[in-house]
Amino acid sequence: MGIEDYGGGQTDLSDVLVVTTNDVPGHQVTQVIGEVFGLTVRSRHLGSQIGAGLKSMIGGELKGLTKTLVQTRNQAMERLVEQAKARGANAVLMMRFDVTEAADVGTEVCAYGTAVVISKS
Repeated sequence: MGIEDYGGGQTDLSDVLVVTTNDVPGHQVTQVIGEVFGLTVRSRHLGSQIGAGLKSMIGGELKGLTKTLVQTRNQAMERLVEQAKARGANAVLMMRFDVTEAADVGTEVCAYGTAVVISKS
C-alpha cells in the first residue's frame, strides 16, 4: 500500500476551501453562515478485529484499521463540504474531527467547522 492509502484531506477539486485556522490569509470573511458537520459511523469488520487482536499481541501498526479510519475521516469531510456548499458557503474555518465509539459496535467520526463566505482582500 502506498502513502495515498494512508493520507486524507481535501482535494483540489472542491469548490469549498476547508482549513483548520481561524482565517485565510489574503481573504476576508464576508458572511458567517454557521456550524456545519459531516458525520459517519462505521461498524467493525470481524476479520479486521481478529487481525487487530493478533497484531496487538506482537506489536506494530494495524494497517487495515488505519486505512479504514482514513476512509471514514475522508467520508465525514466530504459530507461536511456538501453541507457547506448546500448552505452557500465557499469555505469552512476551524475544521476539526471528533472520533468516538458508537454504542460499542462501531466508530463515529464527525468533521465540523464554521461555514463562511470569503473573498480576496
